[in-house]
Amino acid sequence: MAVIPAVKGTRDFYPEDMALRTWLYATIRRVSESFGYQEYDAPFLERLELYAAKSGEELVKEQTFVFPDRSGDFIALRPELTLGLARMVAGKSKSLTPPLRWWSFGPFWRYERPQKGRTREFFQWNVDLMGPQSPEADAEVAAVSATFLRQVGLGPEAVRILVNDRRLAEAGLDAMGIPSAQRSTVFRLIDRREKLPPGAWEAQAHEVGLEAAQFSGLQRLLADTQAWKRSPELVTFFDAVETLGVADYFAYDPAIIRGLDYYTGIVFEARDAAGEHRAVLGGGRYDNLVGEVGGDPIGGTGFAMGDVVIGLVLAGHRALPELRPSPSQVLVATFDAATRSEAMRLAADLRAAEINAEWYPEADKLQRQYKYADRRRIRFVALVGPDEVAAGTVSIKDLTRGTQAAPRRQDAAAYLRAAIEGRSAA
Repeated sequence: MAVIPAVKGTRDFYPEDMALRTWLYATIRRVSESFGYQEYDAPFLERLELYAAKSGEELVKEQTFVFPDRSGDFIALRPELTLGLARMVAGKSKSLTPPLRWWSFGPFWRYERPQKGRTREFFQWNVDLMGPQSPEADAEVAAVSATFLRQVGLGPEAVRILVNDRRLAEAGLDAMGIPSAQRSTVFRLIDRREKLPPGAWEAQAHEVGLEAAQFSGLQRLLADTQAWKRSPELVTFFDAVETLGVADYFAYDPAIIRGLDYYTGIVFEARDAAGEHRAVLGGGRYDNLVGEVGGDPIGGTGFAMGDVVIGLVLAGHRALPELRPSPSQVLVATFDAATRSEAMRLAADLRAAEINAEWYPEADKLQRQYKYADRRRIRFVALVGPDEVAAGTVSIKDLTRGTQAAPRRQDAAAYLRAAIEGRSAA
């Protein structure tokens, strides 16, 4: 019988893959909590209507997994979290006290063509600050992302965070005579510019109704790298990231617009310097979402980072850490059938002493058991054979140093604890 394949666009997480995901989650937690953000989560399933109004047509009609439930309601596998967050805040808007600093890390789904850097199921880090409406709040959220990049060994020479303000872009579109009703369409056009060849992009601009003079004006707008100086909000933002010590990661880019319809102010994306991936992370300000899903109006700003692209960027820059999938600190070997229960008892005693002890269940040749430990990078092997039982000792081999010791049975846990922590067992 042929092996049944995984669903297209999903990933299997073998122990070595899970070790990377666990490390990423731990690093995300450390960085998030260093800024005072609290962990939360929302359901994996949401009503489709939550996304239909504010996420944009492309996300809802092309990228969201949708199905009817038994009552006929249309349910979506969550494609992003900002609207779920807005719904949660709206549900308790009378009792929550801003500012709200929240973060989450969990699975999401988008029906996209699987390719390098894109899967249909992925894990995503979300960081949001709700309440303050200042550029300094936007800067703090962006600084969380820069701090993460720095902590994982990706400097500004590897990843840059590009910034724009939708209000500045809107003013430019107004000057070209592009009506507000057409604004979302033009923003999506700008967001697609790097996905299309220049000729195809220009053709699409004309298809959405831009006249030749408007298209020329749009090109000039996207080439003006000094326009940020005319925006008090962006001037304040760049001053704030300087104060926060991460200014070297940030640069203005008038082409950064973000594709979702709910953004209202400063937006940003992190791009790898090599240009192999479109966005490592991205986000921005959204000031109307909570009110539009039924809660008291409250401003928000945040970003999201998927695990797939950041993993590729870390690998490309040789910044992935050396990870050991096995949590075992010691392997308790089985010498023979007669002493099997002694080995099991030793493993239980070591666990009671808060040492991760793995028991080898078969009385294989010791060399094979040592090789098993070595392959899993388990440093210590403990053995209680007939000689050790008679002497009341435990033989402990350090596979890293090639040394061996025989502490008394009652001292074995203390000896191992000291060895694991790099202290003398004497």
